[in-house]
Amino acid sequence: MNQESSPSDHTDGQDSLLLLKTLQSLWTKKEMNKQLKEETWRGFAALEDPLAGLLDMLESSSDWKGKGHSLGYYITNELQLWIKEHPAVQESGLRLKKLQTRVFRILAQSQVNLLDPLISIFQLHTADQNSLLGHVSHVYHKGKYKEAAILSIKLKLQLDLDVEKMCTPLLLQEKTNLVEAYVAEYPDLQRKLLQTLDMWCEPSFNTTDISRQYQGLRPNKLNHKMLSKLVFRLLEQYNLDPALCPNVINQRHLGSLKYLFYKRFVEKTMTQENWADHVQNTVGENRWLQEQLIQLLVSYCDLNTAARWALRYSLPEKTLPYGVANELQKLKAQERVEDAESRVGDYEKDKKEGYYQLPIPRENIHFLQTWEGMLRWREKVLQPGQVVGVDMEWRPSFGVVGRPRVSVLQIAIEEQVFLLDLLQLLKPDEMEELSHFVQTLFSDPTIIKLGYGMSGDLHSLAATCSAFKEMDKHVHGIVDLLAVDKQLQKCWRKSSLQVDVLSQEKGCGDRGFRQPERGLSLLVQHVLGKPLDKTEQLSNWEKRPLREEQILYAASDAYCLLEVYKKLCEDPSGFGLCSDLTESLVGKPTTKSRAKKQLNQQEMPSPSEQQAKVIGMEALSPPPSISPKEFSVVCDNMLQGLGRHLRCLGVDVRMLENDDNHRKAAELCNCDKYLKISKDQMRQLMQLSGLLTEEDNADWLAKSEEKQETNPASDTSESDSLQPVYNPNCQWLEESDVNVETLTLATGASLQLAAIPAGVLGKADLSYFYCCTQCGKVFWEGSHFGRVVSQFKEALGTAEGSQSFYELS
Repeated sequence: MNQESSPSDHTDGQDSLLLLKTLQSLWTKKEMNKQLKEETWRGFAALEDPLAGLLDMLESSSDWKGKGHSLGYYITNELQLWIKEHPAVQESGLRLKKLQTRVFRILAQSQVNLLDPLISIFQLHTADQNSLLGHVSHVYHKGKYKEAAILSIKLKLQLDLDVEKMCTPLLLQEKTNLVEAYVAEYPDLQRKLLQTLDMWCEPSFNTTDISRQYQGLRPNKLNHKMLSKLVFRLLEQYNLDPALCPNVINQRHLGSLKYLFYKRFVEKTMTQENWADHVQNTVGENRWLQEQLIQLLVSYCDLNTAARWALRYSLPEKTLPYGVANELQKLKAQERVEDAESRVGDYEKDKKEGYYQLPIPRENIHFLQTWEGMLRWREKVLQPGQVVGVDMEWRPSFGVVGRPRVSVLQIAIEEQVFLLDLLQLLKPDEMEELSHFVQTLFSDPTIIKLGYGMSGDLHSLAATCSAFKEMDKHVHGIVDLLAVDKQLQKCWRKSSLQVDVLSQEKGCGDRGFRQPERGLSLLVQHVLGKPLDKTEQLSNWEKRPLREEQILYAASDAYCLLEVYKKLCEDPSGFGLCSDLTESLVGKPTTKSRAKKQLNQQEMPSPSEQQAKVIGMEALSPPPSISPKEFSVVCDNMLQGLGRHLRCLGVDVRMLENDDNHRKAAELCNCDKYLKISKDQMRQLMQLSGLLTEEDNADWLAKSEEKQETNPASDTSESDSLQPVYNPNCQWLEESDVNVETLTLATGASLQLAAIPAGVLGKADLSYFYCCTQCGKVFWEGSHFGRVVSQFKEALGTAEGSQSFYELS
C-alpha cells in the first residue's frame, strides 16, 4: 500500500546522506522556514555522530564551494547553534583529531563565511600547531594566496609564518586591505612588513625580481609610488616610528626639496628666507639629502652657491660634482665664509605694489600669546551682530604623515586683527579659557564668521587640540566664501582662461614666469581688484618669533575676507549672486554635498543685471556649453577612473602613468583623425603582416558564417533605433593611405596590428576598425561597448541626452 509520508518519518535511524537529501528537497522548494529548521535540528539529534555527519554532507555536495548563501553554509551554521544547546556531543582526543584532518580538506575549498563555524565546531584552535601550519602551507603552494592568508588570520597563525612570504602575493594582487588585516594585531609584524616595503622602495631595487616567483601575477602593481603610499598609510594607521622606513622617508623629503626649488626658482612665490628655512629643516643632518641638495643647487643656481651650501654641511669634496669641488677649494683658499642664506639665488625683491594692501594701521594688528592679552578684546569680538573674518596658519607638512596642527588663529573685525599664538595659548594653563572663547565664537548664530574653505580649517583645528574635536558639529553662522567663489567662477571662467593663456604665453621664454592667481587670492583679485601676496603662505609658522612679513600676511588673509564680503553685499546682483547673500550662505561649513545644495539655491542674474560693471570690466554671463570634442583633459594616475569615463563621453583625455613626467603632458598623441578600415581590409593587412595565416583565416571565416546562420539579423525594432553609433572623425582607407610593404601610413606611423587579439576578425557583429592617423593604434567596438552605453544612458537620464551621447561617441 502506497502511503505518502512526511520528511520527519525518515528521521529515526537515518544516516547523514538521507538527512542531506531531505534538506535538499526543502531547500529547493525555497521552504526556508520553521519546518526546515525543525527538520535540520531533528536530523542532528538522530545522527550517531553529528560532527562526522556534517563532514559527510559537505563532502557529498558542492554548493558550499560557491559564493552566496548555500545549503552547506546553512547546515553548518545551524549545527554550530545546535551544539551550543547540546555541548555533550563535542568530540575530544583521537576522534577529534581524525575529524580535524578531514575538515582541513574542506577548508581548502570553502568560502570565507564557512571558516568561522567550521573552526568553532571542530575546535581547530586546539589542533596541533604543526598540522595547521602544514595545511596553510599546502593551500599557499597551490597558488591560493588569499585563502591561505585568510585561514592564517582565522587560526591566528601569523606569528609562526613569514610575513613577507605571505603578504607579497597579496600586494601583487592589489589586496592591500587583506595585508593590513594580516598584521593588524601584531606590532612586530607591522614593523617587519614596513621594513620589507621600504627595502622595495630603494631606488635601485627592481620589483620585477619579486613577481618572477609568482606565476600569473603582474609586477607593475608593485611600483614605488603605490608602495610609498601604502607605507605612509600604515605608519599613520599603526602609529609607528618613521625611522623604520628610511628609503621612503628620504624619497618623500627629496620630493619636498624639489617642490621647494620649483616654488622658489620657477614660480618665484617663496621668499628667500622662507625657502632657506624649509630647506634646512627638510635636509637636517641627513648626508644623502645634503648631497641631493647640492645636485639641485647646481641645476637651479650656480656652482658658487652650491659650494657654499657644501661648506655649510662640511661635505667631503669627493662626494661633490667636479665643478662644485673646485669652487669649494677656492672658497677655502680665500678664507671667506659667508652665510649661504644671504647669497643663494640673486633675485630681485618681490614687488608688493601690485598686491592687496591692509587698509588698517600696523598698531591695529595684535599678536597675542597670553589669555590676558586677549581678554581685553573678548567682548568686542563676541558682540552680537558682529562680522568676523577667520583664518588659520600651520607649518607646511610637505607630505609628512598626519593632519597639520594649527599654529596661528587669525580673527579680524572692523579696523582690528588679532593673531592668536596657539603654540602658547593651548598650553595647559591657558587652554581652558581659549577653548571656551573659540567655541562660543563659532557656536553663536548671531555672529557671522567669514572663511574660505572653513571645513578644512575646522578639521585641522580639531586635530590640534582635543577640546575642539567635536566643535564642527556645533558651529552656526558660517559664511564660506569658497561657495561664493565657485558661483563667481561660472561668470568669470572665460575671462580667467584668457588671462591664464596670456600669462603662460608671456612666460614661455622666462623660466620664472608668475603663475596665475587661484583660490582666495583670485577671489580677492576679482572683487577688490588686486590679488593677495602669497609668498609667506609656506612659511614655518611654528618658528618664533614670527617675522614682520608673516604677521602682515596672516593679518591680510583674515581682513580681506571682511572687505570681500562687504563688497559682495553692496552689489550681489552685479556679481551674479542672489539679492540676500547672507540668507543664502549662512550655515555650517561647506562640504561637497552642502556646497552643491547652496549653489543650486542661488539665482542667476537677469539680463539687465548681467550688464553691471565688475571691477572695471563687464560681468560675463556663463559661457555657452561646448562639445566634449572641443577640449582636452590630462588626468594623473589618481584620476584614471575619471579619465576612462571622460573618454567614454567623447572627451580627449591623456592619462599619465606613475613614471610619466607631468611637464610633458602637453606632448600628446590623442589625434582626432582616423582611417575607417573594413573587416575584409583588416584581414588582408594582417595576412600581409604575417599575423594571420591562411588556416586561421579559413577557420575564422567558417566561424563567422556559422554565427550568421545561427543568429540571423532580426528586424529593426523601436528599441534598436537608439543603438550607439561610433562615428569618429574619419575617412575610408584608400590605397594611397598605407604602404603595404612596410605597413606604415602616409603620416609615417606604423600600423599597430599586433595589438588586435585573436578571434576579433571572426566576430559577426563587427564591421569596421578605426586607425589613428598619427600613432597607428587600431580601435574597434568591443563587447563591453553596449554596457558602457547603458551606464551613461542612465547617468544622462533622458532619451535626448542618450542620443547626444551616441552621436558624440
